[in-house]
Amino acid sequence: MTSQAGGLATPSAPTTAIVNGLLLMLLAMLAAPLIDIFSKLATGTTSPTMITAARFLFQALFMLPIVLWNGLWRNFSWRMSAYHAVRAAIITLSMICFVATLAVMPVADAIAIFFVEPIILTILASIFLGETIGWRRYTACGVGFIGAMIVIRPSFEEVGLISVLPVITAFCVAVFALMTRALAPRENPWAMQFQMSLWGIPICALLLLVGDMAEVDFLATSMPDLTVLLWLVGVGFFAALSGILAVYAYRVAPASVLAPLQYFEIVSATLFGWLVFGDFPDAVKWLGIAIIIGSGLYIIWRERRVAAKPVTAAETSVASRISTP
Repeated sequence: MTSQAGGLATPSAPTTAIVNGLLLMLLAMLAAPLIDIFSKLATGTTSPTMITAARFLFQALFMLPIVLWNGLWRNFSWRMSAYHAVRAAIITLSMICFVATLAVMPVADAIAIFFVEPIILTILASIFLGETIGWRRYTACGVGFIGAMIVIRPSFEEVGLISVLPVITAFCVAVFALMTRALAPRENPWAMQFQMSLWGIPICALLLLVGDMAEVDFLATSMPDLTVLLWLVGVGFFAALSGILAVYAYRVAPASVLAPLQYFEIVSATLFGWLVFGDFPDAVKWLGIAIIIGSGLYIIWRERRVAAKPVTAAETSVASRISTP
């Protein structure tokens, strides 16, 4: 599971640039499930909070040379520090919930449930950003949630309420995306990603301190051996790599073209989960996954149709108001 913040290319991007963007996004969706594979490997001896802390730490370390080389630290908006801290807190909660799920659920199942996030984002954008959502997209949202329930039901019978955590993760990531959308016109995407990691480290450190004091295993620290340390480095490396690839993909190709490729992560997650853990969704779960993907693709298609319509003066006024955090 990954989250990216990237600039949007114009719809008139040259064909070559679009092809490059598609290839970059495919590579990003191949790398993204490896974050969860390494996280799941580490859950045997390491708490979800410590894995999340390691992800922020190593992701920041891998991004640091790029930030320094390009002078991106000059683009940090310190007056927006509280805003970045809230973003980091929200994404930290989402990651902890998702890693906790990976400890007991197959990677593909967890990611499939998480992909109700675009559906949640559509609903939240309608409520908080005033975006007009027609009955077709609302219907697709409802169908998508039915698909998620199909995947969750057998998992719920096996592991209980923890199978609902990917939905909480999806909700947090949707809120995170709304905040990122508001901030994106003012901030460099690299600076935003790096500052998120910088804030995530102390937030996780505080949670780990509380966990040790209260003796809560879910939040506890532990000393990783060399193998686990390599897995934690892998978590941070692939988080940074998938984020970098996605940023460059969004820079050269329109978001409307790239969005459907995000569902390729379910396919790659299924492949890696099968190769590493021997997990493979059964027919019922594949039905739920197909419904989630179908509803998500329909929502993307409808958004492209709506975006292609002429924008009225009133809609322009609303857009100008919501673009300011």
